Amino acid sequence: MANKTNTNSDNKTAVLETNYGTIKIELYSKEMPITAGNFEKLVREEFYDGVVFHRIIDGFMIQGGDPTGTGAGGPGYEIKDEFTKTSLDKNDRGTISMANAGPNTGGSQFFINLVDNNFLDGKHPVFGKVIEGMDVIDKIAKAETDANDRPSEEVRIIKAFME
Repeated sequence: MANKTNTNSDNKTAVLETNYGTIKIELYSKEMPITAGNFEKLVREEFYDGVVFHRIIDGFMIQGGDPTGTGAGGPGYEIKDEFTKTSLDKNDRGTISMANAGPNTGGSQFFINLVDNNFLDGKHPVFGKVIEGMDVIDKIAKAETDANDRPSEEVRIIKAFME
């Protein structure tokens, strides 16, 4: 689990039910209103239901959130990057961050850090942390992948919802 502590009672919990098990994520709702708010909105709209983790790199991260499953799709809009300039910005093990193709290009794709990836700090907004199910994420990380880091067998979010 991520070693950050954030006891903000304004934070919300997102649940990802996958074909590997359940993952619970505390969203930094107050500190990251744009990014966490966007993720919450997409969860509530059932955007992530049925979406796959299309990129898995053991020892680095697992990435999902693309409705096309190709790594090139998104929600049809982009959001502005936001950073807290605090320790919450660190891409530590167990944190969830916005994937992007450069500054201010985030949308629906996200990744969960398998290790501390602090070279990503300030480039990929961290908007939450795994509070349950890191064992599930570690299991997903071990999935067999092809040369393009795509899992050989589907790793799917069956249902996403807010607690």
